[in-house]
Amino acid sequence: MASNLERLKSIKLESYTYTIEKAKIRELAIAIGDQRDSYLNGEALPPTFAAVVEYWGGQSSASALLGLDVARVLHGEQEYEYVGEMNPGDEITVNAIIEDAYSKAAMTFIVMKKEFVNQHGELVLISRATIIEKH
Repeated sequence: MASNLERLKSIKLESYTYTIEKAKIRELAIAIGDQRDSYLNGEALPPTFAAVVEYWGGQSSASALLGLDVARVLHGEQEYEYVGEMNPGDEITVNAIIEDAYSKAAMTFIVMKKEFVNQHGELVLISRATIIEKH
């Protein structure tokens, strides 16, 4: 098992680019019930907008790439580190890598790190998600 986990570390996932559109900002504001004018007009981003970029931006399945049994997978944890600022109209490229993989209590934990880079090449956000697969 340990060698299988070691092979996962440092795997790079397919990069993708997402353009921040005003309509998606408005959709998120309505969905989370935070209907500030700046969000509804698409002039500012709710702090959780990175989740929209992650959800709509990538076309490939991390579970499939990592060979996980989706029926046994949970989303264990999510964190965001805000390094810069994302703005409406920005083109955000997301680069992902498996940062860590380990086994504990009959479960496999996989930590996926994503770096969000804007069209100017500036790192604006780092996200980490922990995927848990029950054995």
